[in-house]
Amino acid sequence: MNRMEATPGSQSTVLRRMMAKAAPAALLAAPLAVALALRLWMLESLFQPNGDTLVYGDLAKNLLLHRRYALTSPSGDIYSTLIRLPGYPLFLAACFRLFGMENYFAAACVQIVLDLAACLLTADFARRIAPPAWKQSALRATLWLAALCPFTASYTADPLAEMPTVFLLALALWALARFHGAPESAAAGSGRRNGQAAISLRGLLRWAEGPTWGNALCFTFAVTGAALLRPEGALAAVALAPAMVFGWPGGHDAGIIPRRKLLRMTLVCVLLALAPFAAWAWRNWRVFHVFQPLAPRLAMDGNENRMEGWERWVKTWCLDFISTEEIYWNVPDGELDVSNLPARAFDSHAQYEATVALARKYERDDEHITPAIDAGFERLAEQRIAAHPWRDDLWLPLGRLADMWLRPRLDNLNNDQDWWAYALHPGETLFDWAYAGLNALYLLLGLAGLWLRPRFWTAMLAYMLLRSALLLTLAAPETRYTLECFPMLFALGGIAMAAGIARLRRRGIEG
Repeated sequence: MNRMEATPGSQSTVLRRMMAKAAPAALLAAPLAVALALRLWMLESLFQPNGDTLVYGDLAKNLLLHRRYALTSPSGDIYSTLIRLPGYPLFLAACFRLFGMENYFAAACVQIVLDLAACLLTADFARRIAPPAWKQSALRATLWLAALCPFTASYTADPLAEMPTVFLLALALWALARFHGAPESAAAGSGRRNGQAAISLRGLLRWAEGPTWGNALCFTFAVTGAALLRPEGALAAVALAPAMVFGWPGGHDAGIIPRRKLLRMTLVCVLLALAPFAAWAWRNWRVFHVFQPLAPRLAMDGNENRMEGWERWVKTWCLDFISTEEIYWNVPDGELDVSNLPARAFDSHAQYEATVALARKYERDDEHITPAIDAGFERLAEQRIAAHPWRDDLWLPLGRLADMWLRPRLDNLNNDQDWWAYALHPGETLFDWAYAGLNALYLLLGLAGLWLRPRFWTAMLAYMLLRSALLLTLAAPETRYTLECFPMLFALGGIAMAAGIARLRRRGIEG
């Protein structure tokens, strides 16, 4: 018989092998296809560049056209600034160079690609940190959780720093798990010896496992990039770097990597991570004569009125996002409508009258917070804090934090922000409650995953706690500030679902 001929039996064997090889890819392709469809729908429905997007875009344009990190004034002149870190303007500048000036749509499409990559990275991270028996279930569950999440999907259509930050956090987690990859590799080898089919991203994400320079530099790039996008991105390094250095099973003394090599890696990575911020601080010192290695807390240049009295007064009553949208974002340069203030903004009729007087003066001064107006708000803040110190130091900050974690994530949707007003829009209110329930489900799954204590659970918890502690200091809440925690919630939730699936299977076998 000709050696090129094949019997029917051999053909079926080859077909079965091909199908067996294709099955893992198909299991990955299905959630990715759903994820892509959801994000394209979000792009079609929600894409509308405005606000901070245009600020970032102006910085990117001036970088390309004038080689200056500068904003454009209403008169057309450009002036140097430090109100935003250079990470996202550089991202937009690259998109504008490749796809055309002010092509925000192309930038949103790139963000969709980054989010799909983040889904894969987060799923593989969950697989690596899950117990051996749950690895493949954890990967599949995490990938579906990330693919179907409308909260992260909606921000791919919004050209802002959130989505690249989410991608870099997923990359940092993945690099962390790969750096400590020896236990995962051993488990995977055991699974292959037992003849189990494994879903792996190794073909897509190929370089050496373990404490290699590649994994260390990948982690450094991720946490540095996150900090260059937003100042609080530096919390990723604070929370995850200790796990990177000391996160070996059984401790570093287990002998997995020589101390001298680990020290050398740490030193090089720290220097590389600090270099961009040293350059940024030097630029700010040279241009503005101030030491500013990140970005100002209130996103203002040194010559601008910081409105500290206004900020302090807002903190004495602001509790939810609708106040952020209707009051906080409008000032300065917009209307200050006292009728939109909640009743908790006034402790007495005298305070109400004083607030109305300041609002009228603000309107007469062309909607600017002058030093005199700011001093008036400072006096109101002092009165309110003295009368209710616990409210202003504890209850309101905790309330704002709860709003950022628990309210329906509608800030970039087309729904009214008064989501509780059923009589005004019953259909929207039902949707909003469902959105709040979905958000609660992701949080509960994440808590269940933390309860199971997978590898690096302390690092993930540390990041979420540090971020929450920082958010307690804000005057006005925005739900997008907790979005960066979702890669960790996806991974922890996927592990919790894998544990539940394993428990159901055991019951089925025992039954």
